[in-house]
Amino acid sequence: MGQGLWRVARNHHLQQEAYSETGYLSREQSRRVASSNISHTSHRKQAQGGIDIYHLLKARKSKEQEGFINLEMLPPELSFTILSYLNATDLCLASCVWQDLANDELLWQGLCKSTWGHCSIYNKNPPLGFSFRKLYMQLDEGSLTFNANPEEGVSYFMSKGILDDSPKEIAKFIFCTRTLNWKKLRIYLDERRDVLDDLVTLHNFRNQFLPNALREFFRHIHAPEERGEYLETLITKFSHRFCACNPDLMRELGLSPDAVYVLCYSLILLSIDLTSPHVKNKMSKREFIRNTRRAAQNISEDFVGHLYDNIYLIGHVAA
Repeated sequence: MGQGLWRVARNHHLQQEAYSETGYLSREQSRRVASSNISHTSHRKQAQGGIDIYHLLKARKSKEQEGFINLEMLPPELSFTILSYLNATDLCLASCVWQDLANDELLWQGLCKSTWGHCSIYNKNPPLGFSFRKLYMQLDEGSLTFNANPEEGVSYFMSKGILDDSPKEIAKFIFCTRTLNWKKLRIYLDERRDVLDDLVTLHNFRNQFLPNALREFFRHIHAPEERGEYLETLITKFSHRFCACNPDLMRELGLSPDAVYVLCYSLILLSIDLTSPHVKNKMSKREFIRNTRRAAQNISEDFVGHLYDNIYLIGHVAA
């Protein structure tokens, strides 16, 4: 009986060893087949003239090719995608190594239009010898000139054919550019009311809540630091533009441009009251509703209350 059990156990052990050896051999064979397939595919790609990215990255580890991958060895679309993330300074440095790639016109065109969204020259047939890289340098120099002297900056853009001598074109340029100094821009718009009129009409306040629309307006056209005629002009122009963009809402609420003007002034005063550290006794919601409805009687109490909540939760409308 004991010998029979011993034979059964020994046979079972031998079967397990045979199975493991068979499995090991089959696994080894599968690895060899897969390796041969990969090698065959690699040779086939190289024979077809394609670039094997895997072997390119693997070759990078060798001592002869340590450092960044040579972009000229990559497919052109991949190289341009990598270079498109660089700013102008880094792209100039890259052109010292990869001159043909980094001087590509599409890269410099993207840099121009991402920084200066509108220029009159974009919509014209380019003159002989035109280059977006040269245009970028001119736009950068013109912006620096504008930030020192706005009139000279605009004159520089016109002399280079970048901008047309038109208030509408100048307004579009200002609206789509974020590199201009807001203090100098405020002085320029105060002097050029024709450009200011066209700049206001570029805003679309349709279906926007009044405080949010006022914030967007003052992000493009910065409010003066003190009250005066220029601030009154800005609020007046904003009120008429807001009403023009929301005619149905104005009829529903019974608001006119004069009523919107009063609300805007109330929102600015409330913003100062709630955000200034020098004001200790903050205006309550009840006080704001009472004071506002006293100046504009046709406005509902709920609407004025929502205005207060917006300033209380989000903050200043002209910060």
